[in-house]
Amino acid sequence: MHDDTAATREFPYESLRRFPDVEAPNLQAWDATDELLAERGIAEAAERSLTGSEIAVIGDAYGAISLRLAAAGLTGVRVHEDLVTGREAFARNAAALGLGGLQLPCELDRELLDGARLVLLQLPRGLAELEEIADAVARWAAHDVVVVAGGRVKHMTLAMNDVLGACFGDVRAELAVRKSRLIVAGGPLPVPDRPPFPVAQAHDDVGLTLCAHGGAFAGARLDLGTRFLLGFLDRIPAGAAVDLGCGTGALAAAYARAHPGAAVIATDRSASAVRSARATMEANGIADRVAVEHDDAASSRAEGSADVVLLNPPFHLGASVHAGAALKLVDAAARLLRPGGELWTVYNSHLDYRRQLEDAVGRTSVEGRSRKFTVTRSVRRPPQA
Repeated sequence: MHDDTAATREFPYESLRRFPDVEAPNLQAWDATDELLAERGIAEAAERSLTGSEIAVIGDAYGAISLRLAAAGLTGVRVHEDLVTGREAFARNAAALGLGGLQLPCELDRELLDGARLVLLQLPRGLAELEEIADAVARWAAHDVVVVAGGRVKHMTLAMNDVLGACFGDVRAELAVRKSRLIVAGGPLPVPDRPPFPVAQAHDDVGLTLCAHGGAFAGARLDLGTRFLLGFLDRIPAGAAVDLGCGTGALAAAYARAHPGAAVIATDRSASAVRSARATMEANGIADRVAVEHDDAASSRAEGSADVVLLNPPFHLGASVHAGAALKLVDAAARLLRPGGELWTVYNSHLDYRRQLEDAVGRTSVEGRSRKFTVTRSVRRPPQA
C-alpha cells in the first residue's frame, strides 16, 4: 500500500540526471508528462487500493515516474525502460534519492505485465512500438487493467488512440495540462494467439531478411543510409568487427555473410533493437556467428579489440535533434579500434562529421557520396608516444 503523507510530499524532480546518457542544457531527465503520470498513478492506487506490485511502468526514461511512486510508498513496481543508458541513469537516480532496490526491472514480456492492474506509459513516438506495448498489456495484464498513457501534445496524434483502440474497448483522451495530455484505456480485447512482433521482411537485393520489434528504428525495412553503406562492403577488410548501434542488425548480418570466418559483434543501447537483431541473425542462419549485446556504445568491450567498426549513427536523441549520441559512438569506435583498424561510417551529408572523425579516430577519406548520404573510411591512428 502507499503512504498518503508521503504522496503529498514534494518530489525533487530537478535532482534527477540523465547520466550516463548525453546531458545538455536543452535535455532534462523529466518532463510534465512524467509528473502527470506519477500523480495519476498515486491517485489511482489510492482509489483502487493497489499495491506497488500491481503497477507496471513503461518508458520511464530516467526514473521520474517510478521513483515518485516509491517516494509515496508504492514499492515493488515493475518497470521497463528500453535504453541501457536509461536503466543505468534510473539506478543512479534511485541510489541518490535513497530509493534503490525498490523497483523490479523487467523486459517487455509477461513478467512485466502478468496480473498488472495499472500501467503507466510514457507514449513512444512510433506507432509500431505502441502497438507492441498495447498488445502486451492486453495479452498479459489483469482483466481490469487501466492504462494511463501520456505524452507531450506536440508529439501526439489521433492514430495513437486508434492503436490503443485495437486492444482496448474503452479509450478516452483527457484535456491537455501544461502541454501534456493523458489517454486512459481499459477493457482489454481478445488478442491473436501470437504477438504481432517481431515482423520480418526479405530484402532479396542484399540477400538479407530483417526482423524488427516495435521500437526498432525503420522497422524491418532497410533504411537508406544502411543500404548505401552496404554498397561498399567489398572494400571493407575482414577481421574482428563491431556493428556499433546495430539497430535490426543489417550491417552485422551482411558483414558476417561476406566474411564467414570473422568474429562479429552487434551492439545497441536499445533492448528492442537487440531483440530485433537477434531475430535477424536467426532468420539469416548466422546466430552462432554474431554476438548481439545490449550495451552503451560497446562499453564492455576491450580497448583496441576490433579491426573494423561499422557505424550508421543517429542524428537525434528522442524528440531532440542532437549530435551527442553520434559523437559518443564515434569516440567509442576510436576506443575499440586497434591502431590501423578501420571505421566505416555513413551519415547524412549535411551533418558533415568528417572533422569529428579525423579528430577522434584518424585520417578520414570520403569513399562515396550520394545526394543524401556520405560514406567515410577512418583509419585509427597509433597511440601517441
